[in-house]
Amino acid sequence: MNKLGLIINKEYTTRVKNKKFILTTLLTPLGFLLFFVVVVFIFSHESDKSYRVAVLDQSGTEIPIPESNKRFQFSKADASLDSLKARCRRDELDAVWLLPRFAGVDVKQYSTYYYSDKTLDIEMESKLSNYLSSSIRQHKMKVLQLDQIALEKLNTDILIDPEPVYEDAKDKSSYASKIATVLGGIMGYVIFFIIFLYGAAVMRAVTEEKINRIVEVIISSATSTELMLGKIIGVGLVGLTQIVIWLILIPMVYLLVISIAGFDQSQMEAMSANMNSASVEQIEDIELIVRELANLNWIKIFFIFLLFFIGGYMVYAALFAAIGAAVGDDINDSQSLTMFVSIPIILAIYIMFQCIKEPDSSLALFSSMFPLFSPVVMPALLAFDPPWWQLVLSLAILFVFGYFTVVVAGRIFRTGILMYGKKASLKEIGKWIFTRQ
Repeated sequence: MNKLGLIINKEYTTRVKNKKFILTTLLTPLGFLLFFVVVVFIFSHESDKSYRVAVLDQSGTEIPIPESNKRFQFSKADASLDSLKARCRRDELDAVWLLPRFAGVDVKQYSTYYYSDKTLDIEMESKLSNYLSSSIRQHKMKVLQLDQIALEKLNTDILIDPEPVYEDAKDKSSYASKIATVLGGIMGYVIFFIIFLYGAAVMRAVTEEKINRIVEVIISSATSTELMLGKIIGVGLVGLTQIVIWLILIPMVYLLVISIAGFDQSQMEAMSANMNSASVEQIEDIELIVRELANLNWIKIFFIFLLFFIGGYMVYAALFAAIGAAVGDDINDSQSLTMFVSIPIILAIYIMFQCIKEPDSSLALFSSMFPLFSPVVMPALLAFDPPWWQLVLSLAILFVFGYFTVVVAGRIFRTGILMYGKKASLKEIGKWIFTRQ
C-alpha cells in the first residue's frame, strides 16, 4: 500500500474505532426520533385549563355566540359591563368579550374588546377573529339580500396544465415544478450540511495533530500533499460511513417504534376509512405526484449528485485543511479564517432558493458554473432537468477548480503545518501560496 493509502487507512480506522464516533453514530438516530416525538407531543398537547367567557353583545346584529369547546366556555350575558368585570374579580368568570355597536354594512374594520387579566393566546385570538368575521359576513349578506349560493358560483378554480411545444417532448403535469422545487431544496441542503460539517472536521483533525506534534513524525515519511489528501479522503470516508449507517438505522428505528407503539388493526381501519372518504380530486392529485416522482431519472440524479458532492467536498475540505494548518496552537484562532470559507457556502444556500424559483435565469446559469456555488446550486437544479452541456461544463469547471484548490491549499499546508506559536497572517499565507519549494 502506498503512503497516501496508509494515511487514508490510518485516518479512517482511527476515527471509526473511536468510542465517540460509535456512540454518535448509534445514538443520533435515537436522538432524532426522540426529538420528533417530543415535538409532536408538545404540539399535540392541549391545556386542561378551561376559560369561562361572557359575551356581551351590543352590536345590534344578533350575532350568535361561538360554540363552547374544551378550552372556552361561552355564555351570552345581559348584565352591564361593570357587573361582569366584578364577576371576573370574584373569579366567577375568566373574561368578558364585548361586541360594540356595529355601524353598518360599509364597515371594513370592527374592533371588539376582550376584558381579562389572563393572556389570550394567539391561536384562540385568531379563531375568535375568524368566527366573528364569518358571522358579520353572513349578517351583511342578509342585509344586502345576497344569495350565498349565487356568490359561491362566482368562485372559479383555475388550473394551468403545462404542454410541450415540440410533439416529441415530454409532457409534464402542473406538479412537476412543485416536486422539482422541493426535491431540489432537499438536495441542496444535504450537500451544504455534509460539506460544511465534514469539511470542518478535516480542519479540526489537522489542528489537533498540529497541536499534539504528531504531524512532525508523519511528515518525515510522507509529503505534505499526501498528508493533506489522506486526511481529506479519510475524514470524507468516515462521514460517508456514518451517513450509510444512519440510512439503515433510521428506518429500522422508525419501524421498531411503530411496532412497539402498537399500530393495531383498528388504526389501520381508521386510516382506510379516511382514505375512502377522500375526494376523487385528492386521490388524482396523489396519483399525479407519484407518477411525476416515478418519471424522474433517479439514476442520473444520484450519479450527478454524487459527482458534485465529491467535487464540492474536495474544494471546501482542502480550504478547511489549509486553515487548520495556518492557525496557531489555539483552535479558536481558526474562527477568523473560517469566515472566508463559510461565507461562499452559506451564500450558496440563499442563491439556491432564488435559482429554484427561476431555474432558467442568468443567476442560475452563473451560480451553477461558479465552483464555490455549483456544489450546492446545481444539485438543486437537477430535478428541473438542465441540459447536458450545462452539467458537463459545471462539473469540468468544478473539478479543474478543485485541482487548483488542492494545489494552493497544499502549499499553505506544507509551510503552515510545521509552524507553531502563532497564527499566520493573510500576508504570510499569500507568500506561502506563491513560494515554490
